[in-house]
Amino acid sequence: MSIEAIYRAVVDGDAEAAQEGVRAALEAGVSPGEILNKACIPAMTEVGRLFEEGEKFVPEMLISARAMKAAVALLKPYLAQSDVRSVGRAVLGTVAGDLHDIGKNLVSMMLEGTGFEVIDLGTDVPPQRFVEAVREYAPNIVGMSALLTTTMPAMKSTIEALIGAGLRDRVKVLVGGAPVTQEFADKIGADGYAPDASSAARRARELIGAA
Repeated sequence: MSIEAIYRAVVDGDAEAAQEGVRAALEAGVSPGEILNKACIPAMTEVGRLFEEGEKFVPEMLISARAMKAAVALLKPYLAQSDVRSVGRAVLGTVAGDLHDIGKNLVSMMLEGTGFEVIDLGTDVPPQRFVEAVREYAPNIVGMSALLTTTMPAMKSTIEALIGAGLRDRVKVLVGGAPVTQEFADKIGADGYAPDASSAARRARELIGAA
């Protein structure tokens, strides 16, 4: 099973074929790092491009992300042994007062699919929990989501909490969600804004110089 076949299985959202491909490639002596970096990550990058161009939609992107996760699940033990490094680490959460998680979960899948290690704090995450997570996990990216205009101020509060804790300069802050705009991101001092999961993954890589 070739790298190209695994790539195609992930793009097409065929989890079973993706796993079969990974097993066959490993048996044929293909390195786990090569499978990850030449099949899985490029496939999810392509899915993101197709989404941004309107050729794929959210359900199709989710199916591809699940196929990628199925493939990576088989690779993880080998990747740990071979010391293949992720491109970066991201802490994600929906901000305090907001219980919406579909968008955040999709961002998480896309980030994992493009090479990030993701720590998902869940929903209704208070500023102090973000601060604790930055101390604990030393991420490159802090990603905050809000779906309600009433919870958007919690993004500003979280950035202020990071400043207060002396941690703001250690991370890049990326914000998104239906009511969030580039203007709002600039106003609260975020490093980046993304209108959807695909652009969030691309922007995250740009922010840490891994584009």
